[in-house]
Amino acid sequence: MVPGEKRYGGDVAIAGAAPGPGAVQAGAVELLNLPDLGIGILLPELALLVNTRALAYAATHGRVLLPTQPPFVALRFTDRTALAGELLAPGAPDRQLYVLLALFAAAAFDTAAHLHTAAAIRQRHPGLSWIGFPAPDTDGLWRFPDYSYGRRLASEHPLTTPGGHPA
Repeated sequence: MVPGEKRYGGDVAIAGAAPGPGAVQAGAVELLNLPDLGIGILLPELALLVNTRALAYAATHGRVLLPTQPPFVALRFTDRTALAGELLAPGAPDRQLYVLLALFAAAAFDTAAHLHTAAAIRQRHPGLSWIGFPAPDTDGLWRFPDYSYGRRLASEHPLTTPGGHPA
């Protein structure tokens, strides 16, 4: 869901369709296997489901797949992308499963959801580094005194308490 470069020369699982790291390098597999998520045990079945859909896609579109590779991996990147579009389309069977997988892949890349953010920054997390996520202050906290848009977004409500809470 977040394409990236191949991890090594013979890598077939990652298509290598984009420069820089992708979801796998950013920890998507680790995130999906976190015990607290409870979906790691389902991953073999989800892979079977994706590969079954890849076989159907290949047959429908006249694609010949290498028998030595899992069907989804054997698809070209453009076909993987088209199949992902079908799997994520409104009304598609099992769409919620694929949306969940896409969400976690993006979360692993964009937020390092499986790691403490300060630790991820120290470890040079591939996704956070790629998007230029800022490091925390020396005390490990993030403060944005200049605001993200370079200006104050709203005036403080007159009844806001000194602690910053609405009255």
